[in-house]
Amino acid sequence: MLWQSDEELFRIVKKELFTCVVGDVMDRMRLQHQFLPPQIRPLNPDMVLIGRAMPVLSVDVFEEKITGTANKLMAKPFGLMLEALDGLLPNEVYVNTGSSPRNALWGELMTVRAKKLGATGAVLNGYVRDTKAILKTRFPTFSFGSYGQDSAPVTRWSTFVFPSRLARFAFVQAICSLATSTVYV
Repeated sequence: MLWQSDEELFRIVKKELFTCVVGDVMDRMRLQHQFLPPQIRPLNPDMVLIGRAMPVLSVDVFEEKITGTANKLMAKPFGLMLEALDGLLPNEVYVNTGSSPRNALWGELMTVRAKKLGATGAVLNGYVRDTKAILKTRFPTFSFGSYGQDSAPVTRWSTFVFPSRLARFAFVQAICSLATSTVYV
């Protein structure tokens, strides 16, 4: 094996590979449709991201608080967002999808927490807020762009990867050049 740890592998990949080469190789392996949608872009074109995926699912809600429901997610302002965020491990990439793009799915406070936990970046199928603050941290963040709407009134995080370390088998690589990103899950 050419590497002894995830850290070493990720360092080699960041240094030696780039999006189009990885995409071409995967195409030849018949692993097509591996690129992120073109609207998911880095906040800064110099951002490069590789790590293991921590998949998170968010869902739309139409009332901030609903009484008398059996859905326990409605009792929490963000559903399972804090549990998902606190579940990040070193070298993981927070990957969120599911809800419609009518609010931001990521912001400054989430960035600070993710960095403290050793995460390597975030990939959102939606928007971020607090963009200037995120950019100051240099935390690799890929999204549709910036939008100030908070998620509390309209989104809940409904599920995330199983807490068991053995269940974390997904691997994400998002190496970004000016306009493209690659994610392998």
